[in-house]
Amino acid sequence: MRNKLFREKVKNVGFISTRFKGTDGVSLETRKWARVMKNMGLKCFYFAGRLDTPEKSSLLEPLADFQHPLITEISNQCFSMSFRSRALTTRIHEVKDRLKDALYAFIESFEIHLLVAENCLAIPLNLPLGLAITEVVGETGIQTVGHHHDFFWERKRFLVNSVWDYLNMAFPPHLPTVHHVVINSSGDNQLSLRTGISAITIPNVMDYDHPPGEPDEYAKDVRQAMGLKDGDIFILQPTRVVQRKGIEHAIELTHRLGKKAKLVITHGSGDEGQSYLARVRSYADTLNADLVLAADIVGTERGKTSDGRKIYRLPDLYQFADLVTFPSSFEGFGNAFLEALYFKKPILVNNYSVYAVDIRPKGFWTIEIDDYITDETVDFTQKILGDKVLRTEMVEHNYEMARRYFSYSILRDKLNAILNNCFGRH
Repeated sequence: MRNKLFREKVKNVGFISTRFKGTDGVSLETRKWARVMKNMGLKCFYFAGRLDTPEKSSLLEPLADFQHPLITEISNQCFSMSFRSRALTTRIHEVKDRLKDALYAFIESFEIHLLVAENCLAIPLNLPLGLAITEVVGETGIQTVGHHHDFFWERKRFLVNSVWDYLNMAFPPHLPTVHHVVINSSGDNQLSLRTGISAITIPNVMDYDHPPGEPDEYAKDVRQAMGLKDGDIFILQPTRVVQRKGIEHAIELTHRLGKKAKLVITHGSGDEGQSYLARVRSYADTLNADLVLAADIVGTERGKTSDGRKIYRLPDLYQFADLVTFPSSFEGFGNAFLEALYFKKPILVNNYSVYAVDIRPKGFWTIEIDDYITDETVDFTQKILGDKVLRTEMVEHNYEMARRYFSYSILRDKLNAILNNCFGRH
């Protein structure tokens, strides 16, 4: 099952991850890569434990899901102590072998020429899956792109573990047919420093060559659905409710802008527990800030809730927002930042490290904070919201900068370079 040697024979790309479903960053970027690759004449196929991809081009393997009970049990044992039992080692390899069989079936049934491992060779949410991919690549020599969104050394929960041998082997693997892609310069620096592996940096992207259209009839009642009245300021926090998103800053800004400001949070806490959500609710109550938790009526597809309410997509909310808040303390890149620029909305952004190094120097014009809200922050926000000419100048400038640096055309050029490295120029 050696890979094709000539570029003209490369047609089928197999994306692998723990899940391709929902609005998490990995799923979103995979859709963008697949769209660009399809426009380049390639066919895309998908392997994961949760999928919302076309059935005819997908292989669902439940054991690939990082929330599968067996995978959760293995992870809890591996990342809670500094040694492991022989029984745990045996179990890891049993699951790894089952996943290898599924991966071989995926490659053979869809005649895959190029694998793209989406973050599953960077962060060990599913340890046996990373080991399985590494062994399959080592045994077949199939050309593989490791698309690394964040690494295990960036997450405190993975630093105490009993599997350093596996992490050094597969997260990521150092193999001649694995081509490594990172999404920021810090990832590139740390990967080289820690492993000796070189990488290509490909930032997250949006289709800035095709601006969004006008809101359609379905979305025109978004403000009413979020509880906003005429004249209210619609502040959009388009993220999950997790601690690193810094939602307290958005709540404080909402409070300081006055009674007519409402903060709408689009997602729930996901798989990271409810304690921070309780903190967010309590903080909003303490400041008497108007908070709308909209996760039950914001989804990947339009539809109806069980009680008959309309479900909106995230772009529907962006269309009607007055301001986007993105006060994260840490991000691998920052999809919400790119989305706010795409929908031509002013954005408040915390000066997190990747923004400071990879985004800010490009010349974007934002409402910027350094870990807390100041009087100047509030004054500048009020000025932007109150001056349509200034606001238009800001968002148009940002759109042009984003089109220059973070568009699909940038992604296409970089993917072409990778394909040339893998298969030669054609």
